[in-house]
Amino acid sequence: MSTSQIDKTYNWDKLEDHWYQHWLEKGYFKGDPDSDKEPYSIVIPPPNVTGMLTMGHVLNNTIQDVLIRKARMEGKNACWIPGTDHASIATESKVVKMLEKQGISKDSLSRDEFMTHAWAWKEKYGGIIINQLKKLGCSCDWDRERFTMDEGYSRAVLEAFVQLYHKGLIYKGHRLVNWCPVSKSAISDEEVIHQDKNGKLWHFRYPITGTEDYLVVATTRPETMLGDTAVAVHPEDERYKNSIGKTVTLPLVGREIPIISDTYVDKDFGTGCVKVTPAHDPNDFAMGERHDLEFINIMNDDASMNSEVPNKFQGLSRESARKTVEKEMEAEGYLDKVEDYSNNIGFSERGNVPIEFYISEQWYLKMDELAKPALDAVNDGQIKFHPAHWTKTYNHWMENIKDWCISRQLWWGHQIPVWYNKDNPQQLHVSVDGPEDPENWTQDEDVLDTWASSWLWPFAVQAWPEAEKNLKTFYPTDALVTGPDIIFFWVARMIMSGYEFLDDIPFKDVYFTSILRDETGKKFSKSLGNSPDPFDLFKEYGTDATRFGTMLMAPQGLDVLFSNSRLEIGRNFMNKLWNASRFVHMNLERGGAPKIDLESAELDLPERWILSQLNQTAIRVNHQLDRFHFNEAAKAIYEFTWGDFCDWYIEIAKTRFYGDDPHKADVSRVVAVHVIKGILTLLHPYSPFITEEIWSYFRNDADSDLIVSPWLNGNESQADTEADTSMGLLKEMVTAVRTIRSRMNVPPGKKADLVIRNVNGHQSNIESFDDIIKTLGRINKITLGANLEKPDQSATAVVQKMELFVPLKGLIDLDQEIARLSKRLDELKGHLVGVEKKLANENFVNRAPENVVAHEKQNLQDMTAEFDLVKANLDMLQ
Repeated sequence: MSTSQIDKTYNWDKLEDHWYQHWLEKGYFKGDPDSDKEPYSIVIPPPNVTGMLTMGHVLNNTIQDVLIRKARMEGKNACWIPGTDHASIATESKVVKMLEKQGISKDSLSRDEFMTHAWAWKEKYGGIIINQLKKLGCSCDWDRERFTMDEGYSRAVLEAFVQLYHKGLIYKGHRLVNWCPVSKSAISDEEVIHQDKNGKLWHFRYPITGTEDYLVVATTRPETMLGDTAVAVHPEDERYKNSIGKTVTLPLVGREIPIISDTYVDKDFGTGCVKVTPAHDPNDFAMGERHDLEFINIMNDDASMNSEVPNKFQGLSRESARKTVEKEMEAEGYLDKVEDYSNNIGFSERGNVPIEFYISEQWYLKMDELAKPALDAVNDGQIKFHPAHWTKTYNHWMENIKDWCISRQLWWGHQIPVWYNKDNPQQLHVSVDGPEDPENWTQDEDVLDTWASSWLWPFAVQAWPEAEKNLKTFYPTDALVTGPDIIFFWVARMIMSGYEFLDDIPFKDVYFTSILRDETGKKFSKSLGNSPDPFDLFKEYGTDATRFGTMLMAPQGLDVLFSNSRLEIGRNFMNKLWNASRFVHMNLERGGAPKIDLESAELDLPERWILSQLNQTAIRVNHQLDRFHFNEAAKAIYEFTWGDFCDWYIEIAKTRFYGDDPHKADVSRVVAVHVIKGILTLLHPYSPFITEEIWSYFRNDADSDLIVSPWLNGNESQADTEADTSMGLLKEMVTAVRTIRSRMNVPPGKKADLVIRNVNGHQSNIESFDDIIKTLGRINKITLGANLEKPDQSATAVVQKMELFVPLKGLIDLDQEIARLSKRLDELKGHLVGVEKKLANENFVNRAPENVVAHEKQNLQDMTAEFDLVKANLDMLQ
């Protein structure tokens, strides 16, 4: 045990770096594929290589670190595999912007030249978030760090594509995709950000061919009418039954298009007529397939008008085309009306422009066959979701799964391993390494969707398909911690790939983190600027306090209302633990705690009680962690440490340390050290730095560093009900006396007497606690009896049917106190009359702002509570 004194204050800046480096040097984070220990593994959800640490990362990775540190202390072969995602579109966008600042256009570069710039950018900026995760304290096996475009991982991605292609699950097809006109690529739903925008709703007249009649259709996108190939009505809409089967002549274009009936149409919305543009709307696409309509793509890849539209519109941007269409329709008498309209528009996350629904030839992966085992795995309980309600969301998506568009029109990513014969482009070569005569072949230009690489993450990070030893030890992994927003894009697909390539689940438990919101309920976002920089918080509160405070405010299944006050609770808690540990350490002999075996020693009730409470806390913490209730586990540690240990046992220990019984003092020292070490053990996964530092002062020669010391499970059979009950009585009595002293303004320096009537069989307990009650309650003399008279001018409390009297004469100036309380009572009466009168006034209640009325109601409640308390105190004295 260290003989040097614990510093007066915890200097986290210096000690965090010291301990992290120490753990790295000792190799504590490394998983061992050859170990006989029970394995426990986690793969990190790989942050984008472009990323910087956010509070979402702090929450997610702290949870993972709690799990992996606990497993390590449980003696398991713990392995947390880190890495980053190449993030095709996000990274390419950043590289393009960097080049533009240098005056270089992407279009002026060859693919190889662009990739040289992209790799250089990745090497310069790509490691930032990894270093930030280390600052957070993440105990990852950094020797296993992977990047989704490193050589081994890339081979795994290409191998998966080749296997799926040869199995007949990958095909090329023309489908409607989310299209970003800036990156000129298909993008996933996850990369589409929806925003409410105020716009217009245009109503156009489409003349029924050969008649004077017309149908009125409405659109928020006038330019798309140039690609209309039908008008749809509901089959049961009586207004249009005679029109079904006829045609309208499309204004400005002159194309005759059919009037069709389809149940998709809402006959009660607008006129009940819908223009159908199959090449530019997903619902229209589905109608187009059902009715075998023509699919006319009217746009180029930059969303300008192409050669499929009349000459006057060709080459116009979609915005210019919209204005021109409106102008022409009005001029020709086809504009019925224009209304203001609020619309939900999808924006490309990276391009920051509205997306287009765009018909494009892409590579697709058939999903039906892959989905079934993944659906069964979750519903059979092989994979458990926490909270469980996410299973319903998962099932809905999986049961309605569509084929996956896996190609992207980008350069940064895994180039699709398909080659076309130069002499016969219909002849394909599909392999990982390419054809033996590459000069006769041209490789497909597209890259794979980022998710088509990260869906392999749980086993590709372990060098699949070669590294059997790693997979045998660390696959399946134990837990995945991720956000519910990527349940479809990533979680479901990882489960599918696990079954497809290894015929096994990729993980056993999935914990979905909460959404972080500010105190007004708004979701943290860069654009709103309401998300704090974690490094500012680490600097102000310390990393341990930030981790602990964040976990304390994150209940399972509920959004997190982030508050700096919770981080202050975390910082105050670290200070409380530090000061309590320092106090105990200062009261040890130079050789450390005495050599006393707590298993065989005769212990007094306070010692038995604190050991029992530690045991029960360990049981509670383990129970909560086992069901992934991280905030409840943190709360249990907090309440035991602050309440039971610091507020009660340390105060009791002072009576031992400074008393006249050396043996009792030594026993108390041993117990205090034992409990501190137990607290440090339970708290370490949450707050690793401070716990390892304090541990270093209390560890024995036989002890390991805390990070690899045995975990505390607790033992149900070691409950000490007698000690718990007896100490419960002591705490109630002392609290009652302290409350009386506080309410009656008894000066701290003055000791009171205590008279207890109707001791009800508690006499021996109370007598055994005599010194403790006197010290903690600032009591001079205790008198016990069954039929004692209540002393004059005494305050009263009732504890477990015993009456406690504290005579106040001589402690306070009774006349002065009575005058003070009487004056306050009169003041409160006046205030209450005023507030009650105001709230009885219907004009005030109905016309005043809601917050003003609520404030007055709260005033009434608070003043009534104070009035009752003051009156009770006054009654005691009179």
